[in-house]
Amino acid sequence: MTPAAPVSAGHGPDRPPVATPAELLRGLRGRTGGDPVTHVERVPARPGERAPWPGWAPEELRAALARRGVVAPWRHQAEAAELAYAGRHVVVATGTASGKSLAYQLPALATLLADPRATVLYLAPTKALAADQLRAVADLGLDGVRPACYDGDTPRAERDWIRRHGRFVLTNPDMLHHGILPGHGHWSGFLRRLAYVIVDECHTYRGVFGSHVAHVLRRLRRQCARFGRTPVFVLASATSGDPATAAGRLTGLPVTAVTEDASPRGGVTFALWEPPLLPADADRVDADLATVRRSALRETADLLADTVAAGVRTLAFVRSRKGAEVVAANARRALDEAVPGLGARVAAYRGGYLREERRELERALLHGDLLGLASTNALELGVDLVGLDAVLICGWPGTRASLWQQAGRAGRSGGEALAVLVARDDPLDTYLVHHPEALFGRPVEATVLDPANPYVLAPQLACAAAEAPLTPADLDLFGDGAKEAVDSLVEAGVLRQRPTGWYWRERERPQVDLRGEGAAPVCVVEAATGRLLGTVDGGSSHFLLHPGAVYLHQGASYVVDSLDLADGCALVHPEEPDWSTHARDVTSLSVVSVRSYVDAGPVGLFLGEVDVTSQVVSYQRRRIASGEVIDTRPLDLPARELRTVAVWFTLSPQSLASAGVEPADVPGALHAAEHAAIGLLPLMATCDRWDIGGLSTALHPDTEAPTVFVYDGHPGGAGFAERAYRTAGQWLRATRDAIAECGCEAGCPSCVQSPKCGNGNNPLSKSAAVTVLDVVLTNLPADPPPRQTGPADALDAAAARPADALDAETAGGGRERDG
Repeated sequence: MTPAAPVSAGHGPDRPPVATPAELLRGLRGRTGGDPVTHVERVPARPGERAPWPGWAPEELRAALARRGVVAPWRHQAEAAELAYAGRHVVVATGTASGKSLAYQLPALATLLADPRATVLYLAPTKALAADQLRAVADLGLDGVRPACYDGDTPRAERDWIRRHGRFVLTNPDMLHHGILPGHGHWSGFLRRLAYVIVDECHTYRGVFGSHVAHVLRRLRRQCARFGRTPVFVLASATSGDPATAAGRLTGLPVTAVTEDASPRGGVTFALWEPPLLPADADRVDADLATVRRSALRETADLLADTVAAGVRTLAFVRSRKGAEVVAANARRALDEAVPGLGARVAAYRGGYLREERRELERALLHGDLLGLASTNALELGVDLVGLDAVLICGWPGTRASLWQQAGRAGRSGGEALAVLVARDDPLDTYLVHHPEALFGRPVEATVLDPANPYVLAPQLACAAAEAPLTPADLDLFGDGAKEAVDSLVEAGVLRQRPTGWYWRERERPQVDLRGEGAAPVCVVEAATGRLLGTVDGGSSHFLLHPGAVYLHQGASYVVDSLDLADGCALVHPEEPDWSTHARDVTSLSVVSVRSYVDAGPVGLFLGEVDVTSQVVSYQRRRIASGEVIDTRPLDLPARELRTVAVWFTLSPQSLASAGVEPADVPGALHAAEHAAIGLLPLMATCDRWDIGGLSTALHPDTEAPTVFVYDGHPGGAGFAERAYRTAGQWLRATRDAIAECGCEAGCPSCVQSPKCGNGNNPLSKSAAVTVLDVVLTNLPADPPPRQTGPADALDAAAARPADALDAETAGGGRERDG
């Protein structure tokens, strides 16, 4: 390891770095033979603009904030606080580290100090953020505020005290849904005095999760109204497209947006980094692929080790839990080889850790005991990490909003910062590092959610009915589709209609998962000792905890002995094998109905409902050092069913033959086009590759034609397929160009190979995929007028049968979310 130029000898959180970001970047670039940096963007520093304290802000609060270094609010903070104090629902959507917390703390705390009976509810998407906000409010030392966290980590002995005495309660949507609203009778005193509801980092509530949270907030409004209370909603968001509309859709209320950021910002040097090609190695099984690149995980681990060796406080964002563990372990190993003991200054951070582990890691990073941390997106949001100098982003995080959120973790004290996006060997990442105009100087995405999604609305109405009978007025509160959803629940026999409303008939409450994972978390237990190591969300358990899987936890390696899905428990034993495990699955898909379509002669473009059946059937063991496949072992795990929304296109066999695509090349051509289309869809929709799946086949039984499907990986859909349908021309053009412009000969991870292919990336035909997409783009209108289907157009779902697919890329496989 060749460390970059030293930054300083000290490690305290407030130490000034000696090296500038440009000097640090030069040191990192010098560690390899070639130059891996494809672009450097300089984001200039910006001065701040103060505003006077609002006249209603009590002196006690001003003094407490002054002790914390806040001499006066920034203009956007004061503007949002004034709106909220005046009773207006408001969203403040400004950049990372712009002080959004003061915008809601000012009116909320001023009200608590002025009215000893008032209460405030704060919602955060992650426990880490809620804990950070609790520290911030508690440190103000204001008499009578009584802040407290109420979440799954709260000891039961404290919960009753919080219900009776807490005035500033910090929680998350999951606890509001599972604990507070079902027990609203115990919370009646708190809810009847509720003055403000703070929804922090509201841009994270998108897709199916966001649609569920939208109805949880409506259920909260409904319970408050029963007590004669109408709280003011104050929302905080990263910079996003049309935040007022998104916040209004989330809350069901008219919301005013404050978007002009008046806070000062240090300059950011932002580098796009493409790992180098691996040299040909006769011992490597893939040595014939000259375009194989160095793993983004290994590259990020080496960069993290280099920055830590130079004394630079660094946070590395990694997309998956397993990836975060791998990056931290490799960085520790490299540091210990260079300076024995230095590896202890690096750790991993992710969801699934026990509460005590998470809090200790947060403390160690804040106090400078740790110099480097490899984290999932669990630390993307809001946690005040003062003093960081650099951020490494291992792979495109899915949206420009997340990219800037993660980059903004560095330079929080107003100093200069370095951010590096390390590209994975993936079509989208490769495209972005060579097309910086797609990242810089463009607005961030709008938050996409659909509260009218019937797969979300009906279960949420069932939850509301279990809390209190539904009335016609409630149906207006829950919006479009509510009456139809209630009718379906009555028909299913779970609601009973009476003159006074609709009543819940079941003995048990409805079991509804806000995050769309459909399964409870699985506990990971060391078999010999019974020690709980952590948890894995149910949606990922088939991939990460199957028998024989290698499970990593804070640098320690375990192998799974058994997985009991019924009891939600995986038993493991310590072991450090020289191989890693990679689950493989198979998928089939049947068309249920068509919502809309475009008839373009030999090409058809469709949007509709599909049923997807997937099953993890085996796993590969691969040598860690070389990537060599040791063997493939079968698995016996249950299949999973998903009804969702898909976009698909068909081509006539004659059009393919006329374009020169031989029948033997059709499966590989469609397969390659499918992979690339999935990889490029995040350019058009607010999603990432793991939110969507796909399937291609040379003859699908429902379409009776060569077909490529791309579907949402969430029950009922999440809006991604609809976005793909509306932007099909742009989406497929970008897909075609990404394949054609790639310098490889036969296809590689940068264009048509997929990291989650169920068929092991076989067959693939790069050149024929370009031809297929040329046929589609030639025939598809530039701005296709969608044709809505009527009853006569809809496919008969009873006649649909599973496809004998030649390839399937599942959604969610290997995605490791943190909440």
